[in-house]
Amino acid sequence: MKNFTLYSTEYCHLCELAESILLSQLDSQLHSVEVADIAEDDLLLARYGVRIPVLMNQQTKAELSWPFDAHMLDLFIAG
Repeated sequence: MKNFTLYSTEYCHLCELAESILLSQLDSQLHSVEVADIAEDDLLLARYGVRIPVLMNQQTKAELSWPFDAHMLDLFIAG
C-alpha cells in the first residue's frame, strides 16, 4: 500500500479540488491518504503556507504541488 499526506487547510477551495481529484483517482485498496491541516502546525504552515494543496508520498517524500490534474496525479502515483 502507498501512503500519502495531503497538506491543506479548511476553507481552501483549491484544497477541496485536490481532494476531489484524489477521491476520484485513488484506489482505497492500494492507497491511503491522511489529510494534514497546516494551520494546526507552525512548521507546516511555514513550509506549505503559500503552496497548498501539496500531496506527499510518505515512502519517497516526493511532493506534488498544486496545480495538478488527474493525469499528473496518475504519473505521480506510478513514479
